[in-house]
Amino acid sequence: MNIIQNFFGDFTWDIIIKTGLRISMLLLFAWFAMKLLQNFLQRLEKHLIKKSEDVGEPPSESEKRIETIVRLIKQACLIALWLTFSLVILKEFGVEIGPIIASAGVVGLAVGFGAQNLVRDIISGFFMILENQIRVGDVAILNGTGGLVEKINFRTTVLRDLGGVLHIFPNGTITSLSNLTNEWSAYVFDIGVAYKENTDHVIEVMQEVGKTMREDEKFGKSMLEDLDIFGVDKFDDSSIVIKGRIKTKPIKQWEVGREFLRRVKYAFDENNIEIPFPHRSIYFGEKSKPFNLQILEKL
Repeated sequence: MNIIQNFFGDFTWDIIIKTGLRISMLLLFAWFAMKLLQNFLQRLEKHLIKKSEDVGEPPSESEKRIETIVRLIKQACLIALWLTFSLVILKEFGVEIGPIIASAGVVGLAVGFGAQNLVRDIISGFFMILENQIRVGDVAILNGTGGLVEKINFRTTVLRDLGGVLHIFPNGTITSLSNLTNEWSAYVFDIGVAYKENTDHVIEVMQEVGKTMREDEKFGKSMLEDLDIFGVDKFDDSSIVIKGRIKTKPIKQWEVGREFLRRVKYAFDENNIEIPFPHRSIYFGEKSKPFNLQILEKL
């Protein structure tokens, strides 16, 4: 009890007012420094986007990459800023920060041996961003799980799949990464037609569908090139498969691909091109009598 009384007895109104003013000025300075940092990062982001546009990089690609880099820089700077001001404020309260810094170094060394995975995650995330492997807004497959990249932090990458499930991957555990929307995307299609169809005529019809889509105001601006049909890909059980590809802007491949398939269906119907379905022969054994089949026509 005497210790507490002696501790508070050392404070006078003069010391309290002076300390309060200094702390208020420090907090004001910290707030001003934070606003200055945010303003600098906004200018840096605009400068980097302009520089990327000057070298011909698509705006959508440069914005995703630069946004991710600037956000990580902002996180690191804010952590360093508030950690520094916290130590300064502690010093104003009469706390010796020298031992705290020395203890932090020792603790950091001890934690470093036990937090190797954490360090690995941070280093892996840094090089993942530096090498432009993946950005926020990309559609990617990480370790076999596909989805939209929502966040890239120093330690983790956050992915949301089509069903809305959120997947969190420590950066150091990502052993397989496939980016489906880096610079450009593609919709690869396999369309089967009946064996009786003239494949050259089928390809002409599909190319005409691709041409009309290129001229469409909505879908044409998402397509980077004309429809690329590779030709007859294989002979399937009940169809001839024709393979092709539509090259699109990033993340537009599914929208354009679905519309292409919809239009192909209508075009095939207009040209009497059959889209086959699997045929099956039913066998009941040698002792089965023949079936008497009759075709009934409506009058």
